[in-house]
Amino acid sequence: MAERTSYPDGEPCWAQLLTRDAAAAQSFYTELFGWDCRDQGGWTMCHLDGRPVAAITPDPRAAEPPAWTVYLATSDLGAAMGRLEVAGGKLVEGPLEGYALATDPGGARFALFQPGPFAGAGVRDEPGAMSWAEVNSPDGQAADAFYATLFGYEREQVPGGVDYSVYKSGGRPVCGRLRMDEHWEGVPSHWMIYFDVADMDAATARVTELGGEVPVPPFDSPFGRIAVVAHPAAGFLSLRRPPG
Repeated sequence: MAERTSYPDGEPCWAQLLTRDAAAAQSFYTELFGWDCRDQGGWTMCHLDGRPVAAITPDPRAAEPPAWTVYLATSDLGAAMGRLEVAGGKLVEGPLEGYALATDPGGARFALFQPGPFAGAGVRDEPGAMSWAEVNSPDGQAADAFYATLFGYEREQVPGGVDYSVYKSGGRPVCGRLRMDEHWEGVPSHWMIYFDVADMDAATARVTELGGEVPVPPFDSPFGRIAVVAHPAAGFLSLRRPPG
C-alpha cells in the first residue's frame, strides 16, 4: 500500500464530497471501494484499511449532482492566497482551520490546504484510493497560466489529439489539465478526481448494480484504463486501472 505522510506544494492531498444524501453516498462508496466510513460529528471520515482517504459531508444546499472537491497542498496558506488573487482566482470561503475554498478564473472550484497534524490522505495510488486529479477547462492556456502562478508547476504537454498537460512539482507529475473542446459544450470548468480500481470491468459493473451510471465507458489512455462514473448521491468521478 502506497502510504503517504506528506505532500509537496500543489499536489492533490485530500478529497471531500458535499452531498444532500450522505448516507446513500457512504453506502455507495463502501460497497464500491470497501471504505470504512466513520462519523466525526457532522461529517464522515472514510478509511481504506485503516488509512484516511476522503471525507463525505452532508449539506442540504449541495449542488445536484453532488461535487467532489480536490484539496491542493500548500506549505504556506497565506502566501498561496496572495498568489490566488494576483493570478485572477477568487476566494469562496476561509481561511479556516488550515484550508480555503477558491475558484480559478474559469470557475473551477478547489481548496487550498496547509497540512498540520492531519496531512491529508494516508494512502494514494492503490485500489480504493485517490490516484490523480485534473482541472478540465475550455481555456487551457488560461488554466496553465493561473496554476503556474499559484504553485509554480512545470508543464509537460502530452502528445496526441487531446490538449492535455501534466503539471509537475519538483520534476514529479502531481496533477493535470484537460482542455475541454466542443464535445464538452455546456459543461462548466471543474476538477475531476480519480480513484484506482483493480478490475475496471468489475468496478463499472458494480457501479450500475449500486444504482449508478457509467456516462463514459472504459477506454485506454497513456495513464491506464479510465471510465467516468456517477451516482445520484455520490457525484461524478473517474475510475482508473493503472497500466501494466
